[in-house]
Amino acid sequence: MPLGKAGSHFYDRLRLVCSLPVLSAFRRVAPALMGLASATTALLSQPAQAGLFDAKEVDSTQFILVAAPIPSGGAQLNIYEQKKDTRACYSREGTDPTTVKPLLATFDFTGICGRYMDSNGYSVRIGEIDYGSAMRLRVVMLDEDIVLMSTGPNGGEVVMARAGGLDDGYVELKLEPGWSLKRRHYGERALGHLYVHNESLPIRRDGEEGEGDW
Repeated sequence: MPLGKAGSHFYDRLRLVCSLPVLSAFRRVAPALMGLASATTALLSQPAQAGLFDAKEVDSTQFILVAAPIPSGGAQLNIYEQKKDTRACYSREGTDPTTVKPLLATFDFTGICGRYMDSNGYSVRIGEIDYGSAMRLRVVMLDEDIVLMSTGPNGGEVVMARAGGLDDGYVELKLEPGWSLKRRHYGERALGHLYVHNESLPIRRDGEEGEGDW
């Protein structure tokens, strides 16, 4: 049955009145919801204590850190592992810098080689703290060199590895003193994740070396 003008106005007012408590309630909880979202983001970016995972030594002779060029320009960290001697996973040539041929890209390397290409495969660990996404590894050009760096939440920077020169191709990154590779373990189970590890943190802030807060 069609509503008259008076009926239409009545329902318009009814919808308005009903919506006011909802709007008022939303205004009350909106700041709390925004605070919760911010807290969640902050929590995800914080370093995690190492109670869940352990870090154990690896045979460093079976690994190589590589500055791998990317199509958009620049380079990213790749880590290659020689698991079996069936076929060579990579080769080196020259010095300062040492160029690398990623031979594993030319065959099915399943079970023979390991390749770690992003934060799913590697992260930074300092002492007993796994920094996860709170410390992103970057490959950059610095002072006529290619270096592996990381920046902490408070802006501190540290150089972890160097190539010893410039090149447009795949280049080996050699770890600085104090840094090593370790494998993430869950109990006795070895996981497919590597740590770039140091017992303490020599930071680089505003061009100066020294201990400090990340």
